[in-house]
Amino acid sequence: MNETAIQSFDAAIGDDPHLLILGSIPGVKSLQEHAYYAHPRNAFWPIMTHLYQLDSHVPYQEKLSQLNAAGVALWDVAQECVRPGSLDSNIKQNSVIANPIQALLAQYPSINAVAFNGQAAAKLFKRHHSALLENEPFQFYTLPSTSPAHASLNFEAKLKAWSVILNAKP
Repeated sequence: MNETAIQSFDAAIGDDPHLLILGSIPGVKSLQEHAYYAHPRNAFWPIMTHLYQLDSHVPYQEKLSQLNAAGVALWDVAQECVRPGSLDSNIKQNSVIANPIQALLAQYPSINAVAFNGQAAAKLFKRHHSALLENEPFQFYTLPSTSPAHASLNFEAKLKAWSVILNAKP
């Protein structure tokens, strides 16, 4: 079977970011919509709306701009990989080409914290960027996945866990 590689999006980043949130790679719905966390049952945007008082009634691009203005950047650990479907467990590990996260962090020295949206993103980061974990003065947060596939936690539990990112201040 010939499996096609999928591509992540460009980093969504404002002028003065202090927090970088890393996912693994966009899911099928996000790829279709060309929008981070586009699945309607993904808790990401409701959590961000609550934590950063975003306007939930505006279109995606405006919400993304509001989040960037709050100092939060979005990206993915993987730039490219083969993954049938949307489950991170289906990522073909030997197909992963990592995004140049070290270069992004060097370009934006205002970033002082990195949050991983789920264990898969944290593991991919550790596999491809372990030196950053050991040598850089960042706060790292491994948070529960906001994906609807991670149903063992309800919204309130995810929101509580994710509230730790409010400690990452400029």
